[in-house]
Amino acid sequence: MAATRTILISLLVLALLAGAGFGGYRWYKAWQEEQFLATAPETPGRDVIFRVEPGQISTTVARNLKAQGLITDTRRFLRLARRTGRDASVRAGEFMLSTGWTPERVLHELTTSAGIMKKVAIREGLTWWQTARRVADSGIGSYDAFARAVADPELLARFHIEAKDAEGYLFPETYLLTPPRGDQSRYMAATMLKEFFRNAARVWPEGLPEFKDMHRAVILASLIEKETGDTTERKRISGVFHNRLKKRMLIQCDPTIIYGLGPDFDGNIKKSHLQDKSNPYNTYVHGGLPPGPICSPGLDALLAAVHPEEHKFLYFVAKGDGSHHFSATLAEHNAAVAKYQLRRNRSTYRSTKQ
Repeated sequence: MAATRTILISLLVLALLAGAGFGGYRWYKAWQEEQFLATAPETPGRDVIFRVEPGQISTTVARNLKAQGLITDTRRFLRLARRTGRDASVRAGEFMLSTGWTPERVLHELTTSAGIMKKVAIREGLTWWQTARRVADSGIGSYDAFARAVADPELLARFHIEAKDAEGYLFPETYLLTPPRGDQSRYMAATMLKEFFRNAARVWPEGLPEFKDMHRAVILASLIEKETGDTTERKRISGVFHNRLKKRMLIQCDPTIIYGLGPDFDGNIKKSHLQDKSNPYNTYVHGGLPPGPICSPGLDALLAAVHPEEHKFLYFVAKGDGSHHFSATLAEHNAAVAKYQLRRNRSTYRSTKQ
């Protein structure tokens, strides 16, 4: 009996010790988990630019985070992501993280932030080559690669643009893009074309017209865009162009000549330029609209081209304060030219409103 009692006591002691050991182990693991969640890898921390590639799986992201000193344990980080339902929510892009952040803050940044973005500001009225320079200056791509993308038959076909290039359809907007690895000129061009058609749905809410009709509207909108920066005048200028076209009058739009002269034009329109029949964009000698858009117009100019103001004006001339004088007769127009152009004050004259 004594031996049996001794054995039982020993087993009980062993069980108690094992329980205490297991409890101690669980306590230790819980403490480690708490330490992982509450403690940053480094104090003070240092900034680290971290990149997540499109389609990268969470285990790879966690492994890369540890390799760059942003977390201390990949398995615990993955458990945190799964437990909070964010293991599939990590976004692709570049992120500014810190080794002084807790894992929760790192995960929050990767799943809610847009990350580091490159801003590419494309204003209304730029030609494709001016846009190419902006893209190159932003670091998103190169001038030559963007030029190739603009005239790429495959890209044009994808957006059903039946023209030799995408001039007129590179929609002006401020674009925020993830900093690229490599040249992203083609992606930038495609993004701008997609934005054009998103806005075109506002111009033609009942559905886009046939391409030839839409292209004609884009050409006209590009002329309106280049003629005035005053949004209040655009429908009136559109009305002038519509009236002249109906009467088979020459458009006589200086910006069309400039476009036809190309990127190397020095800014000085000469009499020879006005008489040059070899320039297909010379609307002083060629009837109708030019063969293509002369810039990419914004939404206001597109709306003005499709919805012109109804009036009898056939002429307009810049007044020097950013606005224009409109005339219905040639005599009135000539008087306005004498007043606002021939006798203008060059020190105060400006072509656009401030």
